[in-house]
Amino acid sequence: MTESVFLGLKPTADDVRTGLFGGVGSVSVWNLLGRQRAAPFTAVLACELSPGADVGRHVQQRDAELLIGLEGTGLVTIAGVTKTFGAGVVHHVAFGTSLAIRNTSGTASLRYLIIKGTPPSTADAK
Repeated sequence: MTESVFLGLKPTADDVRTGLFGGVGSVSVWNLLGRQRAAPFTAVLACELSPGADVGRHVQQRDAELLIGLEGTGLVTIAGVTKTFGAGVVHHVAFGTSLAIRNTSGTASLRYLIIKGTPPSTADAK
């Protein structure tokens, strides 16, 4: 991964994940919440997927997610349906749903946010 700066963050060895969920290439991931609590949100992740890389198919096992494209071009596959992904595009990934992300550019990173949150319980809705 190139030495880029994203949202004022430079990737360190702890931030870079290679072959995430059986994918190809690397993705840098920063938890912008750190250890703060912000219920119902469990994480706000800034992600930078290197050119031509992908995050392999995986199932949302704890939280629902919002994917928010910031820069670059790519594809997401949610529950087996492939959709475009890039700057200004938002996708919802429900709890229990599969997700894969691919950077379709061979030269530019795909940058996006993932906002994870637990849905309110039925008791909370009353």
